[in-house]
Amino acid sequence: MLHIKDLTYRIAGRVLFEDVNVHLPRGHHVGLVGRNGTGKSTLFKLILKEVQPDQGSVQVQKGARVGIVAQEVPIGTRTPLEFVLEGDQERHQLLQELESSDDPMRLADVHHRLNEIDAYSAPARAAKILVGLGFSEQAQHQPLSSYSGGWRMRVALAAALFSEPDLLLLDEPTNHLDLESVAWLEGFLKSYPHTLMIISHDRHVLNNVVDRIYHLNDKKISLYMGNYDFYEKTRREQMLIQQAAQVKQQAARSHIQSFVNRFRAKASKARQVQSRIKMLERFEPLSMLRDDPALRLKFPQADALAPPLMTLNKVSAGYADKVILRDLNQRIDQEDRIALLGSNGNGKSTFAKLVAGAISPLSGDLYRSEKLNVAYFHQHQIEALHAKETAFQHLSPLMKDARPDQVRSRLGQFGFAQEKADVMVDKLSGGEKARLNFALISAKKPQLLILDEPTNHLDVETRDALVVAINDFAGAVILITHDWHLLELTVDRLWLVANQRVSPFDGDLDDYRRFILGGKADKGAQKASSLSRADEIRAKKQAKKSKGKQS
Repeated sequence: MLHIKDLTYRIAGRVLFEDVNVHLPRGHHVGLVGRNGTGKSTLFKLILKEVQPDQGSVQVQKGARVGIVAQEVPIGTRTPLEFVLEGDQERHQLLQELESSDDPMRLADVHHRLNEIDAYSAPARAAKILVGLGFSEQAQHQPLSSYSGGWRMRVALAAALFSEPDLLLLDEPTNHLDLESVAWLEGFLKSYPHTLMIISHDRHVLNNVVDRIYHLNDKKISLYMGNYDFYEKTRREQMLIQQAAQVKQQAARSHIQSFVNRFRAKASKARQVQSRIKMLERFEPLSMLRDDPALRLKFPQADALAPPLMTLNKVSAGYADKVILRDLNQRIDQEDRIALLGSNGNGKSTFAKLVAGAISPLSGDLYRSEKLNVAYFHQHQIEALHAKETAFQHLSPLMKDARPDQVRSRLGQFGFAQEKADVMVDKLSGGEKARLNFALISAKKPQLLILDEPTNHLDVETRDALVVAINDFAGAVILITHDWHLLELTVDRLWLVANQRVSPFDGDLDDYRRFILGGKADKGAQKASSLSRADEIRAKKQAKKSKGKQS
């Protein structure tokens, strides 16, 4: 399906790929992994011919259709369902011709082709995908202009999935999804019948969807058969083997060098010394796998407070006169690790804002400990960072009594060591800005940490570091995330936000996965069934119309 031969590619004089060779057979699902800046998105551009290699070639199998998620979905009166259906261009053109043509023979050919491509079941298939990505039947028929950018990106993803290209390229497809839609997407991609290449920092997705890993590192692309866990295990074993070989080689060199040093001045040993010098010259340094430097995150530890940190009694929350949540009766203690579950739009972020103190209760009683400090992470904070200030300049005002070296020490706990603390924000990557935000929100040593989608810009290694940081944190944690792996390793309480309520979920994360996938399957089947019947009736009418014209 994909052949990359002797590829070399440079950006602004920097070599990104050098003498890269890749052969991807048809039908495989590949995960692209590697630190930010190693060239994952650039590889997609090379495949799509948006950029040209300096040397070598990148060839897709002749005649194969390549699909990618559109970066922007037009805002207009078209609905999500209409936009997705238009993704199948052949079907769209045939249906237009069906409406405009008066040629009976051509109409017969069009009907035949529509049946060949299973065109009349297309609305049902499109609706099923949209349901899986969080669009109710009613939402599928609302104009695109009524949706936010994140929801329109879901529509773009649905269109790419619906078109079923021979080679599907997905770049961080879960970033705009909630936990529930990620679970559905995993199942869809796992059974995708064609070739798939996916850039993702979501370990759970990589473990459940792909059958091979391409690791981009040190200007090369290395193949590892299996999912992400198998790649990680194999790479670790390779590094251990190479380290052992290096130790063995160094011991041999030392032994030979010792002989040379001892007998260099003895004439009787001259030949043996010269022989060993030549052996030393022939020693080739082993080519070692270079691992990315480990990153550590560490939230500052706060003083313990007497329980409870917070209680809610018959609380309602919302905005102005609009009630989003009602009859809230919760208690939060310092040892709690809570996941907020539920589809986007059900009120998870509203609950987070309420607990953080960003909004006040509309009614009811909310008690919080007088000395309670709350750290609240959300994406809008990252967008509000000052582009022309450094990490040090951002944190210093929040640590007024601290010496400069103490501020720098705190930044170091979030990956901003030495000169990195003095880099302007507009020069930082998305993941670095997220880590800076972690440092800023936790500056006052909170007892309660609220993280609303903290992983959107984080690579796999930083997500792993966040797992450790959360587990080492001595305070309470409330977590909203679409990252199943993060949830599995950090939380022990599940609260479901649905139907304007926040209630304990009776079961574990596996139970919740079955719960949501069962619901989506039922809704999708109902929608597909109704659309299939409608299309069948429409097809019969068109067929009768065509026969009438022919006679």
